[in-house]
Amino acid sequence: MMLSVTAAGVILILAWIYPSYALYFHIGETEKKCFIEEIPDETMVIGKYRTQLWDKQTSTFLPSTPGLGMHVEIKDPDTKIILSRQYGSDGRFTFTSHTPGEHQICLHSNSTKMALFAGGKLRVHLDIQVGEHTNNYPEIAAKDKLTELQLRVRQLLDQVEQIQKEQNYQRYREERFRMTSESTNQRVLWWSIAQTLILIVTGIWQMKHLKSFFEAKKLV
Repeated sequence: MMLSVTAAGVILILAWIYPSYALYFHIGETEKKCFIEEIPDETMVIGKYRTQLWDKQTSTFLPSTPGLGMHVEIKDPDTKIILSRQYGSDGRFTFTSHTPGEHQICLHSNSTKMALFAGGKLRVHLDIQVGEHTNNYPEIAAKDKLTELQLRVRQLLDQVEQIQKEQNYQRYREERFRMTSESTNQRVLWWSIAQTLILIVTGIWQMKHLKSFFEAKKLV
């Protein structure tokens, strides 16, 4: 019983660390939607999407016509474009991160087929898979002729590899945070020293000014 609870906990942790989520959103004719995904380095990401156009006659979303396309743009944490490509109304994009951090995933409809919009709404269903979720294990098993046990071992090895990448990424974030904190503390220290010096110089100047004033008035 304890083993089952522990295994369930591990599965929940793995599901939290390496997300595979689906969502949908609405965009206008010239609107761009962007999403931020924190990804470790050397991690594969697969995105799948499909679009639907609002039909006023039926008051429902229907599959988009083939002429309507989507432009996908991916930027790494250094705002360097690693993917910029035009796809169809349904598409699939893949990229591999080479720099750990926040990656920006942006989608917007093409601007040459706006007559298809006719001022309506476009619904985009987006499914993003990160890490070992991108592997098609049934296909891998068929290709490499793996038994069920061998396939399970392969899955566990992939999960362990992704956990190591996630740990390295967390250490990277911790190091950046520590460097930022040390830099901030150092600036605060120097600013405090500068304030103290300014107060001392101001006090000395005031004392000399008062002394010269009293001497001029022959009070001392």
